Amino acid sequence: MLDETDLRILQLLTEDARRPYSEIGERVDLSPPAVSDRVSKLEEHGIIRRFTLDLDRSQLRQGTPVLVTLSVAPGATGAVRDALVGLDGVEHVFTTAGGRVVINAHAPTPDVQSWVFERVDPDSIREIDVELLTGADWGQQVDGDTTFALVCVECGNEVGDDGVTRRIDGEMKQFCCSSCERLYVEQYEELAESAD
Repeated sequence: MLDETDLRILQLLTEDARRPYSEIGERVDLSPPAVSDRVSKLEEHGIIRRFTLDLDRSQLRQGTPVLVTLSVAPGATGAVRDALVGLDGVEHVFTTAGGRVVINAHAPTPDVQSWVFERVDPDSIREIDVELLTGADWGQQVDGDTTFALVCVECGNEVGDDGVTRRIDGEMKQFCCSSCERLYVEQYEELAESAD
């Protein structure tokens, strides 16, 4: 189970992901190895997915900063999102409940539509809206009101102290109990067999 110390570690890493574990340890009253163990645990649970580099591309003069909103054909949102995640220059990809995909990017060419269609099937897009950005600020905050609630991937219940964590096909999955773990693994194996 995650606690207030984990929350404070997340706050400190959000402020500076390169902050040394020794400095974090001083702030949360833990040794650097204990901080490292907690960070590893947060990664295993999928709370910390990765440590990234936040570039100010305006300083590098690479591409034109744009916000692109794509109205997507029904059923194509996932495929469009996945295609855009790997497109050169894309920094963030968002999906909306209304079936739109929005990207924040530095387009390497003024012809944004052609650039998007390098990776996305044109038939899956109904409309493209491109806006030139004059600035962008990203703020990731972890405040004192944040609570941790790992959710069972099988039933959706909260994972408690008796929960189970298992790596499946390279990804950590959380289960509220061993029964849910067993059901999920059985279904996963059946789907894997039918795909072969």
